[in-house]
Parts: sequence; structure tokens; C-alpha cells
Amino acid sequence: MKGDKLGEFEELVLLTVYGLDSEAYGVSILEKLEEEAGRQASIGAVYAALSRLEKKGCLRSRLGGITRERGGRRKRLFRITRLGVETLRQMRQVRERIWRRLDAKFPASEASK
Repeated sequence: MKGDKLGEFEELVLLTVYGLDSEAYGVSILEKLEEEAGRQASIGAVYAALSRLEKKGCLRSRLGGITRERGGRRKRLFRITRLGVETLRQMRQVRERIWRRLDAKFPASEASK
């Protein structure tokens, strides 16, 4: 899925940002993504996805305050936009529509045979 559509990894990153709310920055996103999705990723892959999502209008970022723990460096904090939330909802509807069709075609009791 190219252009204004999301790929699977972008969708997972966007969902993770949404779940972290005001605590979403590179490392926290990576850690939560690995914890929740059981998916290993590099911090570079996360930042690349964040950059694409910001260009698509699904995220906004801002610099946090200077902290002593980070040697005076600032965190780039990410927040989901209304467009990002709507995009996730649309993707969920598509997935649920497909699952309903599959479940109707292959009921759970038959699928395990």
C-alpha cells in the first residue's frame, strides 16, 4: 500500500503511538511495539515509519523539554492526528469486513478440521 495508504508496519506504529498518547517517542514506541505485537524492529525502522506517517498527516511531532537524563537532548514526541485516527478506523473496518466474510465461509468449527 503506497501513497496515502498505510503499510502493516506503519499501522502498528500508528496504533502504538495512539496507545502511548503523550508518552510516544522513538524508544517508547519501539519497546511497546515489541511488547504488544511481539515484533522485533530497529529504531531506524521506527523513525522511518514515523517520518512517513508525519508526511501523510497521520502524526504530528514536537520537541519535549531538555532533560538531564538525556544529556540535555530533547525527545521528539509524537501525537496522532484526527486524520490518523480516522485512517486507523477505516483500516479496522476493512479488516473486520474481510474477517466476517472469511468467518461466514469457514466457520470456526469447520476451520479446525
